[in-house]
Amino acid sequence: MRVLIYKRTHPGDPNADGVFGCEDCMGAVRGRRFDAVIGVGGKGAESQYWGLNRRLNWVGVGAHPSQSVPVGHRGPLLTFDRFVLFEDRGPPLKDIAPTLARHLYNVNRRVVMSEALSPKLQREIRAILALASRKSKVPRRERGKRVLSKSMCAPTVCPPDICVPEGGGRERRTRDIKRPVIMARLKRN
Repeated sequence: MRVLIYKRTHPGDPNADGVFGCEDCMGAVRGRRFDAVIGVGGKGAESQYWGLNRRLNWVGVGAHPSQSVPVGHRGPLLTFDRFVLFEDRGPPLKDIAPTLARHLYNVNRRVVMSEALSPKLQREIRAILALASRKSKVPRRERGKRVLSKSMCAPTVCPPDICVPEGGGRERRTRDIKRPVIMARLKRN
């Protein structure tokens, strides 16, 4: 199984419906051949602002690209058979996949394809992918057969310098997850 692993800087792409590419994130990289995607938070200022930094943000397994590239986009939109969105509530990557965390952050890699990685990294990647198998967000009848509509790809967040509420706090879309349950599941694998 080929897995794309990349660092994110902001929430909203993929959206809560599991459509990757709504905001054209990762552009032409979405057109590469892979079966699954793991999104982890980067370590820069924008990732820190959104609370995504160095965390597991989302997992999608069973990638299905759109038939064509939407106007104004650099790559196809993707849906998944199994999808889970953690955003800023995901566990720190170093806690669940320490070797992968070192591989991504110590050398500052932005995008990695799994096929050339060591067996130890492959085991950590499989453990992360197992989360999507257990916690799918796509109804069974819709997996891989959904028609993408314009409303599914409406932006859900705006850049941090624009989207600051009157109280000065941050607005973020989050999904409730139970960290202890996820950590226990990963340690079993």
